[in-house]
Amino acid sequence: MKKKESKAIRRKKPWPTKDAMEQVYEMKLWGSNSSGFYSGTGSHQSEIVQPYLDVIRSFLTTFEEPLVVCDLGCGDFNVGKELVKYTKSYVAVDIVENLIERNKKEFKEENLEFYCMDIAVDDLPLGDCALIRQVLQHLSNAEVHRILTKVSDYKYVIITEHIPKGDFIPNKEIISGQGTRIKKQSGIDVLASPFDFVIKEKKELLSVVLNDGKGIIKTTLYKVF
Repeated sequence: MKKKESKAIRRKKPWPTKDAMEQVYEMKLWGSNSSGFYSGTGSHQSEIVQPYLDVIRSFLTTFEEPLVVCDLGCGDFNVGKELVKYTKSYVAVDIVENLIERNKKEFKEENLEFYCMDIAVDDLPLGDCALIRQVLQHLSNAEVHRILTKVSDYKYVIITEHIPKGDFIPNKEIISGQGTRIKKQSGIDVLASPFDFVIKEKKELLSVVLNDGKGIIKTTLYKVF
């Protein structure tokens, strides 16, 4: 039997983001449900999820030939499961291995695949459109920059982020996995420094004002080429 690793050993591993995300699920820091894996209210609260599904479904169904969609940070797949039917193929990835193994058992479609990967480090799957829903907000600027460099290979990138209401200074630095920039009255803006994401077109698809007064969840479509 494999011995349980001590916290000291875990701290020496070069995967701080992976460890942090695993801890989120192990300690149920985003809440819990009967499945054992819960990706938080952003993936389950109907006032947030349903408008998102509506705009993404509307976008995906505008194409005569369905797109290959890559869900980069799929979480417990409560959201993604509703979009698979509108795609040619749907590739869902997350950094937490146990979560991906659970998803493989729970969700089965002919055009659906799951992979465990660190999207800041690993080569991303090929596709037409990347969905990045409330992922970048948890990552350091260095990791966000690496991800944005790689997603420029997708024609369409749809990014959803929790940002403050009103004016704010974007892209303040955080430690990956240690909360979000909301604590610093900041949020991700991929077009601003230090990212300067290069695109052809930008379209805001959705803006949901949270009832708790803690900001807005904004979904933006970027056409890269």
